[in-house]
Amino acid sequence: MPPALPDYHLIRLRARPETIYVSKGRTVLATGRDGFFDDGSDQGLFVHQARLLSRYRYLIDGHPPHPVSVSNVAQHSWLGYYISPVPKAGGHDATISDAAQDSIELRLSRYVGEGLHEDVDLTNFTQEKVQFMLELDLDADFADQDETHGNRKQNGRKTRNWSEGDEASELTFDYHAHHLYDHQSEKGTASIRRGLKLRFSNATTPPRYRNGRVIFDVGLAPHERWHCCIDIIPVMEGRDILPSYRCLSFSPQANDYDRRTQIFLGEATRFSSPESGTLANVVIGALEQAKRDLDALRLYDLDCSERAWTTAAGLPVYIALFGRDTLTVAWEAAPVTTDIMRGTLPVLAGLQGKEINDWRDEQPGRMLHEAHTGPLAALNCAPKARYYGSITTSGFYPFVVAQLWHWTGDKGLVQPYVDPAIAALKWLDAFCDRDKDGFCEYKTRSELGLENQAWKDSSDAIVYEDGSQVPKPIATCEEQGIVYAAKMNLAEVLWWFDRGDEAKYLYESAKELKKRFNDAFWMESEGFFAMALDPDRRQVSSIGSNALHCVATGIADTALVPRTLERLFAEDMFTGWGVRTLSSRHPAFNPYSYHRGTVWPVEHGPFAIGAYRYGCHDYVERVCRSQFETAALFDFFRLPECIAGHQRDQDHPFPAVYPAANSPQAWSASTVYTLLQAMLGLQPFAPLRMLFVDPHLPPWLPEITISNLRVANAVVTIRFFRKPNGSSDYRVLEKRGWLHVRLVWQEKHPSNLASGFGLPSGRYQA
Repeated sequence: MPPALPDYHLIRLRARPETIYVSKGRTVLATGRDGFFDDGSDQGLFVHQARLLSRYRYLIDGHPPHPVSVSNVAQHSWLGYYISPVPKAGGHDATISDAAQDSIELRLSRYVGEGLHEDVDLTNFTQEKVQFMLELDLDADFADQDETHGNRKQNGRKTRNWSEGDEASELTFDYHAHHLYDHQSEKGTASIRRGLKLRFSNATTPPRYRNGRVIFDVGLAPHERWHCCIDIIPVMEGRDILPSYRCLSFSPQANDYDRRTQIFLGEATRFSSPESGTLANVVIGALEQAKRDLDALRLYDLDCSERAWTTAAGLPVYIALFGRDTLTVAWEAAPVTTDIMRGTLPVLAGLQGKEINDWRDEQPGRMLHEAHTGPLAALNCAPKARYYGSITTSGFYPFVVAQLWHWTGDKGLVQPYVDPAIAALKWLDAFCDRDKDGFCEYKTRSELGLENQAWKDSSDAIVYEDGSQVPKPIATCEEQGIVYAAKMNLAEVLWWFDRGDEAKYLYESAKELKKRFNDAFWMESEGFFAMALDPDRRQVSSIGSNALHCVATGIADTALVPRTLERLFAEDMFTGWGVRTLSSRHPAFNPYSYHRGTVWPVEHGPFAIGAYRYGCHDYVERVCRSQFETAALFDFFRLPECIAGHQRDQDHPFPAVYPAANSPQAWSASTVYTLLQAMLGLQPFAPLRMLFVDPHLPPWLPEITISNLRVANAVVTIRFFRKPNGSSDYRVLEKRGWLHVRLVWQEKHPSNLASGFGLPSGRYQA
């Protein structure tokens, strides 16, 4: 008997990993991993075992675009997303991250059947008009499949011709070969005539042909689109083999191929299991992989003990300590382990700001943003060895202290972090409210500091409704919500720690902030919260994902939540793969931009919590489903840092990936636990040795068992399941230690969930 294999989790094998195949019948398109080919021995367009196209690649102003996501959709169809920097002097030397922020997108959709149909789509996701040349560099050699690996045996004559017409232009290759043969009893002359037509139609601008390249002169206004159809038509002995597919053919079409496929698949024997048709295997796979990814990102040099540790933010770019990232990971991963909270809170307390140091954006009480160990940081060429340019970390810290209290109920464990949490809140009040209007705002003091120091910290993240940048100081809506949650949570902790006066002060301060916030940030005409207040305290009315954090943290008034959620899930915000960071209707929208159009998995954990908080379980289901369906597309069911904000539709059967995305990313890993927490309504309250549950399992997750769940000093195993009538229930299968598990009957839109993911109002059942 062979030995058991080790428990490997990252092995994914793929035959012929350097080549992508798109095929139907006798037509095979074999390309490199970038979707193009250039005289490669195994690559080209093959029809009846002859290579017709031997070179095929696109160039923008003479430079190849960056492939960001390319994949088969089905065996006969393929989709590729590419981006290019803005064409201008020196622009093509930009990094792929720079190109993502101001993108020219090239999207290629291919459908193979007899011949091949290709949709070529360009979109200008910048805020300026652009001019450039799109070139298709191509050639045909009509080599036999066996000749692509060695010497050519056939001798033929190839001609080409370019013709232009009012409705279509066409490049034609014609190939004739003759062979005199004398083989034993067979003697004579054989000849073949093969050919290829590339027909360009529906082009926004007409093509021209020069030196082996089809050239389009393209001019695009901001967000303008350009299109061309290419039909690649093989010719066999003078007969055109017309493509079976046209534009938008990712779904089954009314052609002979697809009709026969549907007959076969509809009548063939079927196989199923209890979990067929659900996402259960994806959910379990994602939950299990996330544990391995968090462990892989562990910063061992910062371990406080074997069971108290913290993580880097993400691989490969952010192998460093990031304050708000690790705090987010710490509380989101709490259903799996409290070890990350136990390790992150003391590390950040030790690095808490002690002096006014403008180079590092440091002030007393301010919590760290990032700490790097690379040469530039060590040489102090940049302030990143210890940099404080974030207001988010200081609000998250008190919140996570309270989450550690909710999960452990251990006064001795939590006590050392209470005063650092109070100091962080005092810093917010003293240094972030410059105009004394009661709202936290930010503006860097460092010459190399971050321009935006809130949740969305890229330099161009906060934009007016016309697409222009908002000057500093800025008060963003989500940061007010984070401060509100921090004060409400810490007030509760202080009450338990017999610090009643401080608890009352924070509680009243939070209540007052909530009232002022809803008055100042609500936009009645939009049914939504303003993204921010500008330096003149005018509302920045851009529609973005920021507002959902206001629902998650509880600062949103109950009466305003239904309209907020409805607006967030409109088509311009909800892609089907998740919620965009910025509306697709916004002039600054760019699906590849870091914070102006991408979809971030990490935001969806809080979004699900927020929808649960107000009893909107249909939105919880939509958020969670979008993320697990996204995870299903990726190796190991691993959610990347962010994906491009394309709409999920027939033309975009999978999303592009942000080209510089980290994977694994710590807070993308941990968000899957928050999604599950929202679906199950898991609410620990360890000080009373209570675990409240409120399961609402969707049809795509009919059952899940959680084992080894720790609350206070108890360990519990619970099976959650969906009943035939669609409701959900649970059974405690095992319990060690003192813990009461209770079902909470949550009223729709409860108004006083105490904090972040705190104790809801409602009735409880033993």
